[in-house]
Amino acid sequence: MNEQQQSLQDIQQIKQMMERSSRFISLSGLSGIAAGTCALIGAWLANSIITDNGGPSGYREAIVKGIGSETLQDFMGHKLFQVAAITFCAALLFSFLFTYLRSKKNMIPLWGSTSKRLLINVAVPMFAGAIYLFKQMQFGNYGLIAPGCLIFYGLALVNASKYTLGEIRYLGYCQIVIGIINCWFVGYGLYFWAMGFGVLHIIYGLVMWYRYER
Repeated sequence: MNEQQQSLQDIQQIKQMMERSSRFISLSGLSGIAAGTCALIGAWLANSIITDNGGPSGYREAIVKGIGSETLQDFMGHKLFQVAAITFCAALLFSFLFTYLRSKKNMIPLWGSTSKRLLINVAVPMFAGAIYLFKQMQFGNYGLIAPGCLIFYGLALVNASKYTLGEIRYLGYCQIVIGIINCWFVGYGLYFWAMGFGVLHIIYGLVMWYRYER
């Protein structure tokens, strides 16, 4: 009986070693919670800016009409764009911090072959999406920016899921679905962003923390 238990333990250890060598498993649930919290704070700040400039109805009307004659340079200098950029940087910083702390705690190198493959598989859809959305902004199609971000981000998560925890795939699917629905509600992108980047990240982070870190 003891020999059977020892054999099972040995098999389990081998499986864990194989998983560590093929998948980046140091993603922290706290990273998801932090990223989602940053997104919700950013959405709240953006909503304040919209309210101070004619309210949601006026903003949606401007989005649908292409924001009048506003150029890409004007848009990139807009307060909403600045809030989005700061929110993204803050979420990325906190995600890296909590992932680094978990890697250090588990004594797993943060930068290795698996993390490189993960980064490449995230970067390809994100880079392609960035070019596509940049061209949409050049043509004044600002109403497609919010759903486009959600869809390409979801594709990046699904593409990278084979190199990290499998739950990432389901988060990606949810982001894609929310982005597609947003295509039929142009001008409501802020609410869909809050749901996708905010609420879903927090739910994902809580699930990951409960399963792997508590």
